[in-house]
Amino acid sequence: MTPQLRWLLMLLPFALWGTAMAAMKPLLESAGPLTIAWMRLLPAALAVLVVARLQGRSLAVAASDRLWLLAFALVDGTLFQGLLARGLESTGAGLGSVLIDSQPLLVALLARSLFGEAINPVGWSGLLLGLAGIACLGLPAPLLRHWWLDGPEALGLHPWSHGETWMLGAAVAMAVGTVLCRYASRGSDPVAVTGWHMLIGGVPLLIGSLGVTRLDPAAAPFWPAWSPLEWGLMAYASLLGSALAYGLFFWFASRCDLTGFTALTFLTPVFALLCGLLLLEERLRPLQWFGSVLALGSVLLINQRQRLWRPALPEPEPPCLTP
Repeated sequence: MTPQLRWLLMLLPFALWGTAMAAMKPLLESAGPLTIAWMRLLPAALAVLVVARLQGRSLAVAASDRLWLLAFALVDGTLFQGLLARGLESTGAGLGSVLIDSQPLLVALLARSLFGEAINPVGWSGLLLGLAGIACLGLPAPLLRHWWLDGPEALGLHPWSHGETWMLGAAVAMAVGTVLCRYASRGSDPVAVTGWHMLIGGVPLLIGSLGVTRLDPAAAPFWPAWSPLEWGLMAYASLLGSALAYGLFFWFASRCDLTGFTALTFLTPVFALLCGLLLLEERLRPLQWFGSVLALGSVLLINQRQRLWRPALPEPEPPCLTP
């Protein structure tokens, strides 16, 4: 595999995630968040496991990885997907994406503590630049202009409403899950581990969805009455936005420099905006163009942080880019 193809595959999960949340948002009008969460995870898990088997990969999980797999499944599968769907119910897809995409900073802190990954001032500058970029991409311009004077109350918003809190919790869960995937795939195939973690993590969401339907008469039905278009959106979020995206993401996350790879998350809202620009003929505001430039600059700084900080020393090629 050439380095160029690897870069395209590394970028693909973030491009898919950039549109998956937009696909899920309208489905929440007629289905509960737990229903959306398990419908996204379980079909994706089966697809990943079938593809892994067809590729001749071992689906067995080493005994030393099983407890880590359970923790990985509960944190990144059950907790993350549940919090994401619940937060998306009361938060716009744009703002939700901004909050979710803050997780590279958390991953960098965890990778530095657990794996000794060097960040240095250039890397920290890139992380902060990326956070500023996604804020420009997802937050309303009036809110940014009045933030320092009035805060969110300038728009009649509450700074820590339930939706934002759920999304921040989802960002923390994904950051922890990204680190756990390394421990869960030390002696097992990372693609198979990704499939098992989605399958195990989806079961509590399925049980929770059944329980909510039984206990709350006002809750949305367990099996939503969707149109063919809505089922198509759900299939996209599950098979492409989960099966393919998570399979690639955790395969690279188990082998790459975590700080540099997860920094590509800053490009997720960029892909979402480009999709709207090309397919829906939407126009980008100047602030969004500026945010896109900041996000691209942050990825460049983070992935070149060693070379820029110590130019006299040769930089080893990241292991995820070797053929």
